[in-house]
Amino acid sequence: MLVQLIRDYQLYLLALPAVVYLLIFNYIPMYGVTIAFKDFNAVKGIFGSSWVGFDHFVRFFHSYQFWTLIRNTITISLYQLIGGFPIPIILAILLNQTRNKRFKSFVQTVTYAPHFISIVVLVGMMFMFLSPRAGFVNHIIQAFGGEPILFMGIPEYFKSIYVWSGVWQNTGWASIIYLAALAAISPELYEAAKVDGASKWKQILHIDLPGLMPTAIIIFIMNAGQIMNVGFQKLYLMQTPLTESSQEIISTYIYKIGLINNEYSYSTAINLFNSAINIILLILVNYMSKRVSKTSLW
Repeated sequence: MLVQLIRDYQLYLLALPAVVYLLIFNYIPMYGVTIAFKDFNAVKGIFGSSWVGFDHFVRFFHSYQFWTLIRNTITISLYQLIGGFPIPIILAILLNQTRNKRFKSFVQTVTYAPHFISIVVLVGMMFMFLSPRAGFVNHIIQAFGGEPILFMGIPEYFKSIYVWSGVWQNTGWASIIYLAALAAISPELYEAAKVDGASKWKQILHIDLPGLMPTAIIIFIMNAGQIMNVGFQKLYLMQTPLTESSQEIISTYIYKIGLINNEYSYSTAINLFNSAINIILLILVNYMSKRVSKTSLW
C-alpha cells in the first residue's frame, strides 16, 4: 500500500481537494443530524440541547398531514418517473437513427435549450402561458369556442403541469447520456444487420435497446432512490392557495416548518425519515435489478 502511495502520489494529490471538500461540507456536518433526536435550542447549541429521543418522529407520524404529504410526494414522483424516464431514451434512439446531420443538430439544439432556463423563469413562463386572461393556451381554447380555464388554480391539473413542464425542460439534456451509450455500439453490428435485411425497427429492437439497457437500468436505479425527493424549488414556486392540498410535499413542508416556523428539530427528523426511505428504496431496487438483469450500482 505504501509503495503504491509513493508511486502514485501525484494522483492522490490531484484527488486531495475533492476529498477535503467532501469531508468539510458533506461528512463533518452530519453530526447536525442529532438535533432530530433533541429539542434544539440555538442558545444551548446542538450538544447542550436536551435529548427527546424519537418524539419528533412520533409527532410527524401522528400528524394529520402525514399521509397527505406521503401520498402527494409519491404520486408526483412516480408520475414524473413513469412520464419522464422513457422519453429521453426514445429521443436518443430517434436522433441516433437520423442521418441528416443538420436536422439532427437542429433538433439537439432545440431540445437542449430548455435545460438552461432557470426554474424561476420557467415557472413565470408557465403562469403567463396558462393565464386565463393573457395566456396563449386559453386564447387557443377560446378560439375553438371553449371557456378560459384557471389551470394554475385547479388541483387536478397541477401534477400534469408540473411533470410535463419538467419533461419538456429536461428531455434533451437527459438524452445526452443515452446518445453516448448508442455511440459506443460497434458500427459493425448495424452493417451486419443491414446485410441480413433487418429493418430500422429491427435494428432498434435488437441493437439499440440492448445497447442502452445497462445505462437505462443504472439511471432508473438512481431515480428510484430519489422518489421521495421531488424538486423543491419548482414546486414551491408553483404553489397557490387554491391548489395547496395537492401541492404540499415533504420537501416544501420541511422548508415551512424548519425555516419559516423555526422548528429545526422537527424538520430535521422529517428530513431524516425521508432520507431513510430513499436509502431503503435504493437498496431494494438495486437488489432486484441485480437479480433480474445482472446490472446494478454495486
